[in-house]
Amino acid sequence: QVQLVESGGGLVQAGGSLRLSCAASGNIFSINAMGWYRQAPGKQRELVARITSSGFTNYADSVKGRFTISRDSAKNTVYLQMNSLKSEDTAVYYCKLDQVRKALYSSGYDYWGQGTQVTVSS
Repeated sequence: QVQLVESGGGLVQAGGSLRLSCAASGNIFSINAMGWYRQAPGKQRELVARITSSGFTNYADSVKGRFTISRDSAKNTVYLQMNSLKSEDTAVYYCKLDQVRKALYSSGYDYWGQGTQVTVSS
């Protein structure tokens, strides 16, 4: 089994910064990609940023230039540095691991974190 622990959410004023962390533990051989999604009240969950095992990143247009995703593969941890926060960034942020394998030829599974609230006051 794989466990994800998210941290770093909170309340911040517009223009401020927060750093989210998501640490995975358990029987992990490899992780294909790690990402952050968010869901605001009344809206669908959306991709914020994603990073592959090779370091390729992609971002939602709304956060480009303000957010930076990174990963520490040795620690199975993904980070999201959020700068110049806006009120529209307020949401519950979820980390997601894509295709987690416990052995080289085992099947891969996706896992979601429990979510962490980010509130940006204007």
